Amino acid sequence: MRKKLLSAVGAAAIAVSLAACSTGASGAPDAGAEASDGLTLAEVQERGELVVGTEGTYRPFSYHEGGSGALTGYDIEVVTAVAEKLGVEVSFEETQWDAIFAGLQSGRFDIIANQVSINDEREAAYTMSEPYTVSPGVLIVADSNTEIASFDDLSGFSSAQSLTSNWYEVAVGYGATVEAVEGWAQAAELLSQGRVDATVNDELTFLDFEKTEGDTGLKIVDETDDASLNAFALPKGSDDLAAAINEALAELRADGTLAAISESYFGSDVSE
Repeated sequence: MRKKLLSAVGAAAIAVSLAACSTGASGAPDAGAEASDGLTLAEVQERGELVVGTEGTYRPFSYHEGGSGALTGYDIEVVTAVAEKLGVEVSFEETQWDAIFAGLQSGRFDIIANQVSINDEREAAYTMSEPYTVSPGVLIVADSNTEIASFDDLSGFSSAQSLTSNWYEVAVGYGATVEAVEGWAQAAELLSQGRVDATVNDELTFLDFEKTEGDTGLKIVDETDDASLNAFALPKGSDDLAAAINEALAELRADGTLAAISESYFGSDVSE
């Protein structure tokens, strides 16, 4: 049974005090961090390089093939194609998710390419590109779990979530007790070990996990009708650079590049 992200979830999420390691649960700026003035396309082109912040541990979006091979993934290929359209080289700065927004704000990199979901708080704090991934959130439990069949059943159960993820807000909004994790890999491990009851995450992440691992012992029991829209995050005020990135994305969508990248990772076009 599919459930829409009810207005009650949003109200509950707003009411919760969102604590995080460095930047706030939705990627809001840390009060102690030095703010950026934003970037222009001319500045990036003069430098000849687009510096990208990414995790490098978030398969299939940003990861190292075989654990130690070259950095690859859906987001990596998309942002590399964008940089080519802008006429610049691309370089990557890898960092943990919980520190990634602080790195953007401090000027360590120019943009984040790491499945950053668009929400009101991030749009207020950063300049966001047009989305390049569209995917619903899903509720995942162990195959043997018969108590949780929908988001409405989450209340009173534990859910493994990154504190800076939109899915954290969904889990809390439905009354789950959150077990903080660094990302999907740790959430899946805790769930498989029976140390938590559920996790909420992006559908594409779970489908890739199943494709890679085979029989995982986990299942999807519900999904949101409201899809997550994921985009590049830029320092606030980077409207000129964002416009150029949006134009590049539009060209890549029109010439079939985004669809081809999507097909190679997911078997379908997830870019729109």
